[in-house]
Amino acid sequence: MQLILVAVVVLPLLGAAAAPLPAPPGLRGRDPEQAVLRHGVTVTGLVLLGTLALAFGFDHSRPGTMQAQTDISWIPALDVRLHFGVDGISLPLLVLTALLTFLCALYSYFSPPEGHGTSARAFVTLILLLEAGTLATFAVLDLMLFFLAFEMVLIPMYFLINRWGGEQRGPAAWKFILYTLLGSVVMLIGLLVLGLAGGTFDMVALATDNGASLGHSAQLVAVLAIGIGLAVKTPMWPLHSWLPDAHTAAPTTGSVLLAGVLLKMGTYGFVRILLPAAPEGMETFAPYLGAFAVVGILYGSFACLALAARGQGGDLKRLIAYSSVGHMGFVLLGIATMTHTGVNGALFANIAHGLITGLLFFLVGALKERTGTTSLDALAGETGAALYGRTPRFGGLLAFAAVASLGLPGLAGFWGEMLALLGSFHPADGLSRPAFLVFTALGGLGTLLTAAYLLVVVRRVCMGDPAAHENLPAGSEETLAAEQAGEAALESAVRAERGEPVAALPDIRAHEFAAWAPLAVLTVVGGLWPAALLGLTDPAVQNLLPGVTR
Repeated sequence: MQLILVAVVVLPLLGAAAAPLPAPPGLRGRDPEQAVLRHGVTVTGLVLLGTLALAFGFDHSRPGTMQAQTDISWIPALDVRLHFGVDGISLPLLVLTALLTFLCALYSYFSPPEGHGTSARAFVTLILLLEAGTLATFAVLDLMLFFLAFEMVLIPMYFLINRWGGEQRGPAAWKFILYTLLGSVVMLIGLLVLGLAGGTFDMVALATDNGASLGHSAQLVAVLAIGIGLAVKTPMWPLHSWLPDAHTAAPTTGSVLLAGVLLKMGTYGFVRILLPAAPEGMETFAPYLGAFAVVGILYGSFACLALAARGQGGDLKRLIAYSSVGHMGFVLLGIATMTHTGVNGALFANIAHGLITGLLFFLVGALKERTGTTSLDALAGETGAALYGRTPRFGGLLAFAAVASLGLPGLAGFWGEMLALLGSFHPADGLSRPAFLVFTALGGLGTLLTAAYLLVVVRRVCMGDPAAHENLPAGSEETLAAEQAGEAALESAVRAERGEPVAALPDIRAHEFAAWAPLAVLTVVGGLWPAALLGLTDPAVQNLLPGVTR
């Protein structure tokens, strides 16, 4: 088990180092670009198999215990150790990261990224570095290693946005890295305070100590500084403004990984580090965290409603990005309750958001490939984009992802938000119950607003009169060649902007089905069998919050 966990973290690094090298004879395929894309699929597939082996070998009878630990001294003078381990909190995040990265690599193999100065070797290298950093963040148990892994993902994501992004990719990439780097500088100060005041940088030892070695002032400083850095990555309102720009400009795979796994690094840090190591500091700041969380829920919902309205020029990718601000607000609200119920809800919502929003960004990216635009006004026109009639399976899956995102009972999005609200209804002892009752009411209003804007999106994009989108002449070799070259998508976008009939859209292709079906299936499984995930997280949460009774 120890070797498997280390291999899961190290293998993407080795794959990234090998990606720029020439392919061995017999593995070159049609051209070097195809060979390196296949290399990405192979490495991410092996990492996924490794995480699944880790999950099957995990002792599910004691998920609250740290397992598969490796603990080796690295920098003795600073007491920094190569300490890795996995428990019921980190295991689902490791599997989610490996799954989404593999699906992105598989999708990119059949739909290679296009961009200025594009290079498949650089693309695959960055994807693998991104995976390595994310997996390490969830696997390391040393504060300094956590910081290094946390920072490792920034440069790959910056280049993914800047090289393969759409319009405004440059400013969006710079905004992303400046916000996150500034947050990380503040976080490093807090990590040093926590480690030096606590006498160790070991996260397990700090959690076991439960703040006994830390004075109240040290806990306040640590929670404030670390919390700001984590809040930027989450993102928490009002530190969220980098996210819509980054998502709008990012390529499809960049958006999927950014929403599906990178945002989870911030909330994971709250649960893994701050809740157990600085409980008094968290208790002081919890009401403020809850207040910022519900403001984010409402702000994200109102922004989405504005973007979804006809005539506002709303962008579908930007709308989903703002919806993430609202959904991650529920995660932060659950953490702010400092209860088993609320924190379990936050961890469940983390996984559900990764599955559902990852699927949504895949679908929106594919829609842009087909039409050349993500503008709601251009897609829907006066009657709606009529995807139900033009591409029934694609439209049906988009509607499924939307209703899953709004928290329909029976799908994974429901349980996390419900448990977060239940936790805020009965917060931990010492927290102001009247304040959290207000947060509960505002969070409930946020669920209604979420349903409102997502149903508007479904009506505008999926419904409508197919006759208003008469097909252009199709079937000729010239038309097929134009579609393959991407010219048909560009022409469709121009005609859509003018309100003219657009070309026929292809329904879900085989490679798209392979990349999207696992996310849809797991969304249903998570909704119908929530105990599969809660059975892992609850014992671990109880260990991290030993003084909490509910």
